[in-house]
Amino acid sequence: MIRGAELHSPANAEHIMGMPAMARRRWTAADVRALIQGDRHWPRYELLDGELLVTPSPESPHQFAITGLLVELDGYCRRERVGAALASPADIQLAPESIMQPDVFVVPEALLPPDRPPHWPEVTWLLLAVEVLSPSSMRDDRIRKRDFYLANGVREYWIVDLDARIVERWTPERDRPDVVRDTLEWVPEGARQPLRIDLDEFFHARCRLKRYG
Repeated sequence: MIRGAELHSPANAEHIMGMPAMARRRWTAADVRALIQGDRHWPRYELLDGELLVTPSPESPHQFAITGLLVELDGYCRRERVGAALASPADIQLAPESIMQPDVFVVPEALLPPDRPPHWPEVTWLLLAVEVLSPSSMRDDRIRKRDFYLANGVREYWIVDLDARIVERWTPERDRPDVVRDTLEWVPEGARQPLRIDLDEFFHARCRLKRYG
């Protein structure tokens, strides 16, 4: 993830992403939305504390993990009628002058209009946000995004570590994560039954990663 680079247009944004940041500026949501092109998923632009976060396209294990989580969450949310599971690109503004694009997230049922998909400005809080770690985003995912999400209406935040084969579960009430290595369990507001994900099977079958040992 490249942070705070001086970018002037989507065309030269790609050129500058691999270079050190040459200048700092305070970005606005309007600035960042001007960079976002609807027909392109990458690079991904986010705005946090006035700083532009630019994420390049990930490696394939990252995408396998996102797809696997989305499948698990989508089926569960439909069965339990607790919300809608989605994957970025998105334009989630949980606080003024911020734009976040979690890898996977769950919009609560209360925010879903009965006859149409929600518009992004209507999504003001989340049942769940998930980030799959990559080398370029590790610091932001583990610290800055975590703090932002938990302070701005995200009920639970998962950090998926493909190298360690673990999931860190964060909630606003706790100052330490629940580090899950075996079965990930989630019971969101309004659910009757928990979602259970066998992480050994998830990392092996869904993410196509070798089992340790």
